[in-house]
Amino acid sequence: MAFVNPVVVQRSRDIPVSPSAAFAATIPIDLTAVFCRWFGPIPPIREVRDQTGEWTSAPQRRTVLLTGGGSMREELVSVDAPRSFEYRLTDITGAMAPLVDHVDGRWRFDATGTGSTVVTWSWTLYPRSALVRPLVVALGWVWFGYARRGLEQLERLITPN
Repeated sequence: MAFVNPVVVQRSRDIPVSPSAAFAATIPIDLTAVFCRWFGPIPPIREVRDQTGEWTSAPQRRTVLLTGGGSMREELVSVDAPRSFEYRLTDITGAMAPLVDHVDGRWRFDATGTGSTVVTWSWTLYPRSALVRPLVVALGWVWFGYARRGLEQLERLITPN
């Protein structure tokens, strides 16, 4: 495959917990609880299968199934507790398959100095070709809303009541 410039998107949210608490709650979280609603064309996560391990250290793998029939293979590739973890999405099926070869994802947890954490989620999307790259850029714009909603839901799930 010829090299095509990737599309990088990221979204952040200030969550009122420490970085270590945010990291510890996020890395093993139930994806179906965080990504549980449609956002435009991006479907919710329906199920996670074939997970190897507790999802707290690399390398581990699992299959993510989406509502509507799409799926992807997720591999946890790097863990730097409590600062960040990185993963790669491959074997993508469904609506993203014609557009995206693979995705490198990263979650970062930065202290604010006030006891809260800026949680930043980023995706680097690798288009299948230069021809579809403009569509991947458009997907990135939709992803911003999806990520906003996901970070809001994450905050609800990991913040003590």
